Amino acid sequence: MTVDELYELLRVRSDVFVVEQDCVYQDLDCDDQKSIHLWLTDGDKVVALCRVCPAGTHMEEISIGRVITTERGKGYGKRIMLEGIKAARHFFNAERIDLEAQEYARGFYEQVGFRQSSEPFILDGIPHIRMTCDSFDFLPVLE
Repeated sequence: MTVDELYELLRVRSDVFVVEQDCVYQDLDCDDQKSIHLWLTDGDKVVALCRVCPAGTHMEEISIGRVITTERGKGYGKRIMLEGIKAARHFFNAERIDLEAQEYARGFYEQVGFRQSSEPFILDGIPHIRMTCDSFDFLPVLE
């Protein structure tokens, strides 16, 4: 990853999670250096991103987080999540993947194989739920 790519990913994360959602929180949490970062571009614009964290970093289990799409309704979110699952399985031999989803996005994550695995909780002032994916039979073969 180049410095310019890193800067763009952090800028997009700040735009969405801090500015758009009006949420002050510590995005730079020292998990980025250990994580795999995935992003999709359309031309020179980042349209989706996520990070895949090894077990014991952001969460106890392997996890996917910082999921963003900048252009909704175009399938970018599903595509980046499927690539994130693929990366978790390939690089970390994931048999289980967890994430902390904003509660309103539950249906989106269910579409890519996650199920709710906790009661709602507040994280950074926003309602969240923990979700888990431990069955990958439904996944299409990804190149």
